[in-house]
Amino acid sequence: MPPKITNPAIWQQAEILMQPAFIRVVDNIRKHLDVSDWQGTYHDVLIWPACTTDETKGMVTQLLAEMETATPTQLQEIKENLALLPMPHPGYHLRLQRQEQQVNVDLWDLCYQVCFFNYTPENMEVDIDTSLIDESGEVEWQLLENKTKQLVQQVFDSLPEG
Repeated sequence: MPPKITNPAIWQQAEILMQPAFIRVVDNIRKHLDVSDWQGTYHDVLIWPACTTDETKGMVTQLLAEMETATPTQLQEIKENLALLPMPHPGYHLRLQRQEQQVNVDLWDLCYQVCFFNYTPENMEVDIDTSLIDESGEVEWQLLENKTKQLVQQVFDSLPEG
């Protein structure tokens, strides 16, 4: 789940860092895959709130599909129903495969780890890693690269041996 950011200054800093962090994450993953026996594929996924039942997921998915052909009146009714239901947020995963082994990596979580101190999916209260932004508000590219490289290395170091 994405962290909840209510402080406008932290939000502005996160906006400065997220796109460069994502680009550095993907590039560092590519470098590892070039020399690894793991194969990687990227996938758009829907991330549901923790306690969402399969029945609710199906209902939300059906309502979202119905929106495409709904009349304006039906559309309003569908929106009102959806407002009462848990909604997924988009995610982006890297699926690493080697023979029968498979590991999924949440790329947004990895980016959040780059941009924030001590980010975990359970810890929604985050602080921006201000060392990644210089005094003029620009990205500290080498520090961003170093931190990203270290986190991606940890992902590949944690893969099962085979």
